[in-house]
Amino acid sequence: MENTLSNMEKIEENYKVPNLEKGIAVLEYLSMNSAGKTLQEIKSALDISQTTAYRILNTLARLEYLYFNSTTKRYKLSRKLLTLGFKALNEHNLLETVLPHLRDLRDRVKETACFGVLGDEKGIFIEQAQGHHTFRFVLSPGKPFELHCSAPGKAIMAYLPNTVRERYLSYMTFARYNERTISSREAYLEELEKVQRLGYAIDNEEEMNGVICVGAPIFNYTGYPCGAIWISGPKDRLPEEVIKDSVKTIKEIAGRISVELGFRK
Repeated sequence: MENTLSNMEKIEENYKVPNLEKGIAVLEYLSMNSAGKTLQEIKSALDISQTTAYRILNTLARLEYLYFNSTTKRYKLSRKLLTLGFKALNEHNLLETVLPHLRDLRDRVKETACFGVLGDEKGIFIEQAQGHHTFRFVLSPGKPFELHCSAPGKAIMAYLPNTVRERYLSYMTFARYNERTISSREAYLEELEKVQRLGYAIDNEEEMNGVICVGAPIFNYTGYPCGAIWISGPKDRLPEEVIKDSVKTIKEIAGRISVELGFRK
């Protein structure tokens, strides 16, 4: 048995590509550092030689998986990886379907309109149409968002099959950002029932003071909530009456996207 394991380990070693593994390690490291890192920081963090690090970074930049800022000397992930990851989703042209509607939503409500999907444990912001106001919210594609205190998180979670929802619930720590943050599983499940009844979700300053988000789910042809669209804005621009009108628009546009994806009630 020991000989068999030893032989298997040798075979496995023979098929390893060390520089490929290091390249993937670089991508994973940069994915957790959105501001980017320098060559020296990357080689130190990953314990690889300067020559190897430079070759890997230069190759990834040449292939457009990384951006290099010649002023700050920092390397950052490009959107190319996001594009590849998005192609791995079981949705045909999902982003292409959503984008024009996202711009329509922005033009109608004037606030920044966003689109996101579920990731492994949290939500992932995918794209936005920036609002028309001078002061507006700008997010970076690939940024994770919490599921318990965000409008898109609640909107998607409310319509997930129970088994899938339970898996995401098992990851949630219900981090408390202020006194309005939902901080227990029981309260969160009650909130999801409310979202199901109303067809939309609100983040009422639950993560950031002074910021309100309103969102609705989008469904694919199987009826699965494959993402959500939402708007974000300061609370002084989103009083109750404006939110009420915005909800109608968001639900209408989310419904239109779902229909284009083949959803039928």
